[in-house]
Amino acid sequence: MKVGARSTTGWRATISVAMSNYIEAGSIIAIATSLAFWQDEFGISNFAVGLLAALSANAFGAAIGAAIGGPLCDRFGRKKIYTYDLLVYMAGVLLAAFAVNYSMLLAAFIITGIAVGAGVPASWTYIAEEAPSVERAKHVGTAQLAWSVGPLIGFALAAALAPLGLLGSRLIFLHLFVVAAVVWWIRQGLAESKIWKDEAAREPQAIESAVGARGVKGLFSKKVNITALLLLGGIYLFWNTVAGQAGIFMPRVYETAGLHSEVQQNLLQVLVWGCTVLATYFGFMRYADRVSQRGLYVFGAALGIAGWLVLVLFTDSGIATMLVFAVLWGISSGIGAQAFYSLWASELFATPYRASAQGIMFFAVRAATGLLSYFFPTMLAATGLPAVGALLVGLLTVALVIGAIWAPKTQGKTLQEIEVERYGTPLSPELGGTPSGTDLAAPRPVTHTPA
Repeated sequence: MKVGARSTTGWRATISVAMSNYIEAGSIIAIATSLAFWQDEFGISNFAVGLLAALSANAFGAAIGAAIGGPLCDRFGRKKIYTYDLLVYMAGVLLAAFAVNYSMLLAAFIITGIAVGAGVPASWTYIAEEAPSVERAKHVGTAQLAWSVGPLIGFALAAALAPLGLLGSRLIFLHLFVVAAVVWWIRQGLAESKIWKDEAAREPQAIESAVGARGVKGLFSKKVNITALLLLGGIYLFWNTVAGQAGIFMPRVYETAGLHSEVQQNLLQVLVWGCTVLATYFGFMRYADRVSQRGLYVFGAALGIAGWLVLVLFTDSGIATMLVFAVLWGISSGIGAQAFYSLWASELFATPYRASAQGIMFFAVRAATGLLSYFFPTMLAATGLPAVGALLVGLLTVALVIGAIWAPKTQGKTLQEIEVERYGTPLSPELGGTPSGTDLAAPRPVTHTPA
């Protein structure tokens, strides 16, 4: 097969699989922009709203799905999980679009969340395994780009459909159903991850047992895996606990800060995610394969802290403060923790554990987000923005410190080279003489740029 054709096919697979992130983020924003309408429609309390958020794709729902989907992905393959979980997702968003009571809505959010949690580890793993080593950050960044476009379009739709009230929110859920259906159809022609297929052919018994020595049990049997779990879990846990609240409750934060127009709140979020899209494409995708990854991570994390400090310390300055926050937080999200987490999580674990590790970490992170989500609306109303903002700034600072000290040096290396460095021997098979990660579109590097 010609290299150019292989490269084109690789990008087609990357983009279609990355759409998991679009519908994940889109479902979170659909929930975020509709909570006030559902609260008015069903007459529910702040605690009930918190429960909706906590059990949704933003938190516990996704956590449960990741805990199930990650190990199953290592057992049955990436393709089966990222294909069939979309059917579950479509059922969830369709149920939300036609919900007529609180119980129906809660069930819809849980189903959607489980589907999102199952699909994200599979998509991140597949993209990294199929990407050329010298462009792995660029390919993985496509998932981050899709994750950013979801809220951008979601908040834009919410602003445009605001005059329709709850009907507008139902239409947003229906749009997610249509997108998921199109993506599901496109994915039918994709091949399974070559690395996983070769591993399955070499050691079928290991792949058939998700809880065997090469599944979850094997993951926790090696110290190198545990240290990677602590590093990546720490980075993503502290950052996402903040990002999770911002993703679903930011309109309420703007309300507390004095901005009462729902349309203006949504337009501010369009600005946030527009900056995230630009930063992802022109920042992470362009430079994460070429410059110091540690430096880029620290820069993005620092911008996020600065954004929240501006919002907390200068709340009385009105819309100007919120505009500065939107730009800083948006750029930070594009080149910050989630982009690097999705890259490093795929690099630091061998093929037999890669999706299981991501599923477990995703479970822990979204569970923590869910705990705070349950109390966040009440806490924000009771203590105000300064107290809540101080907590969020503290969490972001911890994420910055962890990444600044322990960022891995994996840049430019093939997945197989990283395995040899970390495990002492390659745990994945040679791919017909080709390094892990279908490096046919680029030459194998002799040296690597330090992270």
